Amino acid sequence: MKEWLKPLFHACGVNFLGNKRPSTAEVAGKIGEPVAQALGLQIWDVRFEKEGSEWYLRYFIDKEGGVRIDDCEAFSRQVDKLLDDADPIEQSYFLEVSSPGVERELKKDWHFQKYIGHKVDIRLIRATQPKKTRDYTGVLAAYAEGQITLTAADGEYSFDKTQTAYVRLHDDFDYGGQNP
Repeated sequence: MKEWLKPLFHACGVNFLGNKRPSTAEVAGKIGEPVAQALGLQIWDVRFEKEGSEWYLRYFIDKEGGVRIDDCEAFSRQVDKLLDDADPIEQSYFLEVSSPGVERELKKDWHFQKYIGHKVDIRLIRATQPKKTRDYTGVLAAYAEGQITLTAADGEYSFDKTQTAYVRLHDDFDYGGQNP
């Protein structure tokens, strides 16, 4: 391991005694954070995913007023060089940088806090009582210690975050009767 990477691993909770090793996405996030800050961006999420036989390192970036293609390009160019220098990923992969989108997935505690009062779609891993459904839409009323409170048209529901397959912002965009 390159010596200059050790502080990044320590920041992810690694103590080099074999206890916890950060995920590839965590390491990539730490490498990308200074780039995002310098460009006035925020890293929304980082994912390292396999699709078919290919691996993808995906950065989702955001900023007030929305992300433009120029932001994605500038971040991609700078983080690509740092990733090449650090070489934290053994296999080959494709680097992708994009906005988290209108229907962004809420994963981290700060994501939920930021969007309290906004309409969300929740899909549960398993259907629950009393509705016997996996899908809920309503306003994110509260979030604390992994507990999601949703106010829907037919009542208030509470879910543990670990019960959810996903929580996403609801897209209320009106396509004027047209399919998107």
